[in-house]
This record gives sequence, C-alpha cells and structure tokens, in this order.
Amino acid sequence: MLDKKKITPYLLLTPALLIMLLVVLIPVLRALMMSFMNYDLRRPKDIGFIGLMNYITLFKDRLFWLALLKTVIWVGVGVFFQFFFGFILALLLNRPFRARGIVRAVSMIPWVTPGVLIGLMWRWIYDGNFGVLNDLLMKIGLINKNIPFLSQTSTAFPSVIVTIIWQGIPFFALMLLAGLQGVPNELYEAAQMDGAGWATKLFKITIPSMKNTISVTVLLRIIWVANSVDVIFNMSGGGPAYSTQTLSVYIYNKGNALDLGYASSMAIVMAILLSFIAIPYIKSTFRSKV
Repeated sequence: MLDKKKITPYLLLTPALLIMLLVVLIPVLRALMMSFMNYDLRRPKDIGFIGLMNYITLFKDRLFWLALLKTVIWVGVGVFFQFFFGFILALLLNRPFRARGIVRAVSMIPWVTPGVLIGLMWRWIYDGNFGVLNDLLMKIGLINKNIPFLSQTSTAFPSVIVTIIWQGIPFFALMLLAGLQGVPNELYEAAQMDGAGWATKLFKITIPSMKNTISVTVLLRIIWVANSVDVIFNMSGGGPAYSTQTLSVYIYNKGNALDLGYASSMAIVMAILLSFIAIPYIKSTFRSKV
C-alpha cells in the first residue's frame, strides 16, 4: 500500500505542476516545433517543415545581430545603473528619518506601475513638440530648440535606457534594503571601534555580507530586462531605423507580422542565451538555501 505521508506532498504539488505544464512547457514545445517550420500566417498554404532554414536565415540576418548588440547594451547599461542608483537609494532608506515609511512607499511607484503606462508616460515626456523634458531644458537654458528624443537615432536608444533605469531602481532598492537589514549591527560596531570609515564598512562588511542577495537580484533583473518588450514598444516600437529594437522587440515585431516560425526560432536562440544567465541564478539560489 502507498504511504499517505510520502504521497501527500506530491499530491499538493500536482495543481502547480499542471499549471506549469499548461502555461510554460507546452508553449515552449510548441515554439520549438514552429521554429523548424515555415509558419507564416500570411501564406497559410506554404506552412510546413523546413528544418534548420529559419536558424540559417537568422544567423545571416543583419537585423538579428543588430538587435542582439542592442540587447547587450540595453541590459548591461540598464541593469548596471539600476543597481548603482538602487543601492544608493537602499542605503538612504535604511537610515532612520521622519516619514521613512511614506518615502519607502512612494519610491516604489516606478516599479509597481505597469510597463505600458511607463512607456506612454515617458513617450509624452520625451515628445519633441509638447514634452515636459524639452520645456524644462528650454527654461533652464540648456537648449534653444526642441529635441525630438524618440524620433532621431542619436537620442532614441539612450532615452529608452534612461526609462528602464528609472523603472528598475526601486526593485534593487527594495531587495537590497532587505539585505541591508539582515547585516548584523555588531559588525558595524566592531568596525567603528577599530576606527573604520564608511568606505571600509561598505566594502569590507556591507557588500560581502550581501553577496548572495546582490548576485541573485542582478541575475534576475538581467533576465527580466532582456525579456522586456512593453516599455520600448510603447515608446518607439523599435525605431527609428531599428535604433531601439532589442531582440525581444524584434521577436515581437516578427510575431506581430505573423511570421511565427521565424519569431519562434529567434525566441529559442534567446532562451538558450538567457539560460547561461538562468543557470547561475538557479545555482546561487540553491546554494543560499544550503
């Protein structure tokens, strides 16, 4: 007979496993299958198996490599400054001051705001005719005519990077603040008695004590930013002249154009690339629990 104590945990996990099967595994397998097919809904009669042709076309596609380069810059610059400013904000929020709870709540607004609204809001801020940013720069005398931030290739990509940085700062602030509160005060007191300055405390106590928290949050945010579509799509749609088209946006645009086979092949390649990020994340998560 089956032991109820042994089988009960598996029964409790069954609903979650079924949901994961339906929501994650089946779509992934479907995308993998479609990546080997000419699956263009504009020409349904031509749908069929074509082997590795999508992948061969992909590696010859100049826009794919451009999108991949944009993704590396988008993730690298975006996550670095999110972490940098998020860490500073976490250090400030960790200090006692009046209305600290209110300030903590307000600082989370960029993180809890949906990406679609963020994209539309910042698109209005950057507007070349009526944007708030142009009006502000004109009033303080930094410019003498409006700048079409999202309509020229030289400013469009930096503009969307600034937006994703603004959005992600609260995430790092929240996660790192939780890590800061877990650092024992005794370490700081001992360092204070030894005459250590703030820099010594930061680099010898704070950062080493938060190593696991920092690594997990950075790796997790890299994956999220790489997969981000809503902010860029609602701000620029990937333009002008593909200057803001990251790999995830390129995949979305191809899928939106009904070329699902080619979009699926790019999605599989992107998933493989992100697995090199996800594997260290999973390892660090399990290591922190041991």
